Amino acid sequence: METSLPPSAPSTGSPAPADPPVRRSVPLALALFTAPWGFVAANGAYAWATRAGGDDSTGAGALALAAAHPGLDRFATVAAMLASLLMVPAVLGVTRLLAGRSPRLGAIGAALTGAGYICYFGINCSGFITVAMAEHAGPTADYAAVLDSSQSDPSVLWVFLLFVLGNLVGTLLLGLALLRSHAIPLWAGAMVIAWPVLHVTGLIAGSEWFEVTGAVLQAVGLAVAGLRLLASPR
Repeated sequence: METSLPPSAPSTGSPAPADPPVRRSVPLALALFTAPWGFVAANGAYAWATRAGGDDSTGAGALALAAAHPGLDRFATVAAMLASLLMVPAVLGVTRLLAGRSPRLGAIGAALTGAGYICYFGINCSGFITVAMAEHAGPTADYAAVLDSSQSDPSVLWVFLLFVLGNLVGTLLLGLALLRSHAIPLWAGAMVIAWPVLHVTGLIAGSEWFEVTGAVLQAVGLAVAGLRLLASPR
């Protein structure tokens, strides 16, 4: 009995070429390119709103700024929230670029930075409430007392403390890890580290323009990290 088999393509002894892999680093690199500029926009809007004085360190001050510049306040709030969200994948991009080099600094810095900006996202949500209070006639002193109480309550203090740790210590450690690993040029790593340094300087000097400068420098440094990540074979 004769058995016939369906025709098949001749074998060449080598496996068929696989589809090109999806570059998993692309979304992380895009976050590195975009996240820091959200903080540039937010800090720039705040610097412009306070160019003639004022600050949001108290409930009364925050209400006064929101009443004088509601559009800038909303813009800064949205920009900071988007930047905080994007900083989480951006931090993952840095850890991928490090690829096990300077692991302790990188791991601690990434954990602090990611957690800190998650907290910052929540902190910024209250900005919309401040603007709403400023735009509606009511007992301003009571509104200010509510804002002060909401930020000084012991149950929420940890959110602000974790943000400070992530914003200052976390980004400093990430910058040092990038420097030690030689993953990016020395000047680019120094730009990342410039953010916490100039942020503290601005707080001491009482000028938001130091923070704006630090945010721009950090954005350039992290953009270099994003370019190196895209060029990486991983």
